[in-house]
Amino acid sequence: MGSFKIITIFYLVVIVFPSFHPKCGASASAEEAAALLKWKARFLNQNNSFLTSWNLQSGNAKNSSVLPCTWSGISCIDGSVNRLNLSDWSIKGSLYDFPFSSLPNLEYLDLSFNQIFGSIPKQIGNLSELIYLDFWANELSGKIPPEICNLRNLTHLGFASNQLSGPIPVVMGNLISLQFLHLEQNNLTDAIPKSIGNLTNLIELYLYENQFSSSISKEIGDLKFLTDMELGENQLNGSIPSSIGNLSNLEALELYNNQFFGSIPATFGNLNRLVNLDLSSNQLLGSIPVSIGNFSNLRILFLRENQFSGTIPQELGNLNKLVVLELDHNQFFGPLPKLLCQSGMLQNITVSGNMLTGPIPRSLKNCSSLLRARFDGNRFQGNLLEMFGIYPFLDFIDLSNNEFYGELSRNWGKCKLLKTLLVAENNITGGIPPEIGNLTQLHALDLSSNYLSGEIPKAVGKLASMLKLDLHHNQLAGGIPQEFGVLMEFLDLSTNSLSGALPENLGDMKHLFHMNLSNNILSQRIPLQIGELTQLSELDLSQNFLTGEIPSEFQNLQSLWTLDLSQNNLSGLIPKALAEMPGLLHINLSFNNLEGPIPGGRAFVNLTLEEVKGNKGLCGNITGLQACESSRLIKKHVKDKRKEFVLIIVLPLLGSIILLGVLFGALRLCDRRKRNSRVEDMEVKKGSLFAICAYDGKVVYKEIVRSTEEFSETYCIGKGGCGSVYKAQLPSGEVVAVKRLHNIPNVAKDKSFLNEIRALTEIKHRNIVKLFGFCSNAQHSVLVYEYLERGSLANILSIEEEAKELDWQKRLNIVKGVAHALSYMHHDCSPPIVHRDISSNNILLDPECEAHISDFGTSKFLRRDSSNWSSLAGTYGYVAPEFAYTMKVNEKCDVYSFGVLAMEVIKGKHPGDLIANLLSSKLEEIELKDLLDQRLLYPNQEIEKNLISILKLARECLHVDPQCRPTMLILSRLISTC
Repeated sequence: MGSFKIITIFYLVVIVFPSFHPKCGASASAEEAAALLKWKARFLNQNNSFLTSWNLQSGNAKNSSVLPCTWSGISCIDGSVNRLNLSDWSIKGSLYDFPFSSLPNLEYLDLSFNQIFGSIPKQIGNLSELIYLDFWANELSGKIPPEICNLRNLTHLGFASNQLSGPIPVVMGNLISLQFLHLEQNNLTDAIPKSIGNLTNLIELYLYENQFSSSISKEIGDLKFLTDMELGENQLNGSIPSSIGNLSNLEALELYNNQFFGSIPATFGNLNRLVNLDLSSNQLLGSIPVSIGNFSNLRILFLRENQFSGTIPQELGNLNKLVVLELDHNQFFGPLPKLLCQSGMLQNITVSGNMLTGPIPRSLKNCSSLLRARFDGNRFQGNLLEMFGIYPFLDFIDLSNNEFYGELSRNWGKCKLLKTLLVAENNITGGIPPEIGNLTQLHALDLSSNYLSGEIPKAVGKLASMLKLDLHHNQLAGGIPQEFGVLMEFLDLSTNSLSGALPENLGDMKHLFHMNLSNNILSQRIPLQIGELTQLSELDLSQNFLTGEIPSEFQNLQSLWTLDLSQNNLSGLIPKALAEMPGLLHINLSFNNLEGPIPGGRAFVNLTLEEVKGNKGLCGNITGLQACESSRLIKKHVKDKRKEFVLIIVLPLLGSIILLGVLFGALRLCDRRKRNSRVEDMEVKKGSLFAICAYDGKVVYKEIVRSTEEFSETYCIGKGGCGSVYKAQLPSGEVVAVKRLHNIPNVAKDKSFLNEIRALTEIKHRNIVKLFGFCSNAQHSVLVYEYLERGSLANILSIEEEAKELDWQKRLNIVKGVAHALSYMHHDCSPPIVHRDISSNNILLDPECEAHISDFGTSKFLRRDSSNWSSLAGTYGYVAPEFAYTMKVNEKCDVYSFGVLAMEVIKGKHPGDLIANLLSSKLEEIELKDLLDQRLLYPNQEIEKNLISILKLARECLHVDPQCRPTMLILSRLISTC
């Protein structure tokens, strides 16, 4: 009866007082519309086509109460906004003016996939009716405000793919209605709060790719409805809590790339709904629980890069839905489960780097679904001919470094999509099946270190897509095929019994950078066409029966780093042109029939007796070698008089014609420069010079001054010898870095300024910072650069948390990026560019930790016909030693600085005295851990190998004699393989 009275009174109030609610009707709509328009007015892109309906003229002008409700992206209830969906609308702005207090009925807010920057205001807690909130894929920074806990109705919270930092507020555990929590791909730190365990309605928990540390609390096991938990790529440690076994609804569990240790909890056997289990790249040990074989829905199982041991349970063969199985780089032994792939669904199996034995199970022979298989680095045995079948979808297979025997099956030729076939270091006999020539998409074939015999099938040599062919250390006979695929980059046929002449067609492989034909019975002359392999960095023809002279065409091999012609029957003089090759650092000519003087060029500076001994007539200034008698040599090598006469007549005549052409061209060029000079003078006299690549100069200049408040210290993000750098936001919303140069009264006459402009506007490379343009007037000269928010490598390495984020793989990529950029500057720019100040301060990182070389204020263009003398420039600790006293600039100055930088990236700080220690000792005498950044975990075996390779190359770069340092082109190629 009482309730009836209340309802009656409420009914009367509504009927008698229809405008009882103070926020209903036209006034509420008008207020919400005005508040939204105020927020829109602060957008940096006012011409956003998605928001054309957001204006006071939209809809029915006579009924202003429906204004916001008719706008695109907005839904209303009773005239008040309850849904705002602006996902992927290209909005550029912040949340500072968002009408948090003016939208009291807002239930749904989706601003994902925009360019919203700045922090999340605490006023977000005013949206008390909010159920759905998503800011995914924006540029938000700062901390998550604790006021978020006021949103008690929230079921979906998405802050993924932003730049948020700091910890998760403990009070977030108050959002007990939350079902979906997405905070992945940010910079969040500290421990995952225990209060997360209060979110008992949670279905998805995505926290991967952050910087969370400490262990996972047992309270995580209270999330009984959880289906997806992804915590990979953090710094979580401790043991995996056994309470996770309580999450019986879990379908995806990803804990990869953390620091967990201990064994897999036995309670994992309760997770029988799992589809995806990824525990890779941790420090887990023990055996795989047999109960995993009961996961009937499991499709993906990643346990790679841990310390697991024991046998692989046969029960894994019961996983009928398994698609991907990766168990590599552990300590498993014994055979593989017999029933793997019995369901015919397995696509990827990787078990490399273990101690597995026995034959490959028969179930895998019939596994026609296979796309990728890696069995390398184990102790598998058995007859290879009987173990593998026909795989119509197979792309990659590696069987290397095992104990397989028998012959190669002709069925490999029926795997039509195969791109990589690696069977090195086994006991394979018989011949190479010619059917392999049917693999038209084959990129890499490695059958090295076996007992293969017979000839190399011509069809294999002609595979058009082949990039790498490695057949070394076999018993192959016959001749080298006359043709190879023109795309070939790596060719190793060494240590066989190949005979006959070297094919002239070898010169067609323009991309070849490594060729080793040593230790065969090849004879006759070295074909001149090898001089056409201009990309070659390693050439080994040693231990053959080659005759004739060393072709002078070798001088065209400008990238050559290693040349071994030892133990042949070569005769005649060593070509003088060989001595001046820029890349040649290691040369061996021992045990031939060479005679005459050792040339005095850079390639022979460090030549030892070991590398020239065994020749009957060589002479020169090498200890143990006889001195030269120049008169005897002149008589022995008198040139043909008729040829000499022709040269005497023709060369002066040809030179005169060329000289006249040069003079005529120079006169025209001089006239054109005079006319251009007059135009430039006119611009300078006007007091302003603009040359913007992507913007209108005057407009940009005004906006730069405005946005930096006339270069206020507030916006300064760095200072250097040439100028200060400021962060500026252009009207388009784009953030740029502005370098204001010091003490440049007249930009048109300032060489360092114009040098920087010229360098940066003419080069384009992914690892070189982009210059958008420049502008100058009487007050300021500024450069407008791409803005890289992560800042300098030096700054990142100096902050422990940020340095830890740069794992070993990222650091290797940084070294590679710098090497590629310097190679481009030195070898692909004309004239070449020397940076002269390579240091960690001048390496900037983008959000993906990709390296970009910056600050070309001291760069210098090299001209081959100049002495390249210059003033001292560079950063102390990175400058090549010879530069301090010779003041001569060349590419080898950058090579030295690169060597220091490479060591710094690996060490985590400037190597200092370690440089001298590295040069005075053998690398194997130095503990690798002393050269590594102790803030990171010790690298795995593969990374360790690559780091050692980088350190060896860095040592070459630091050679006191600049001529003994490798070129950046060679370094770039060698580092690419790491």
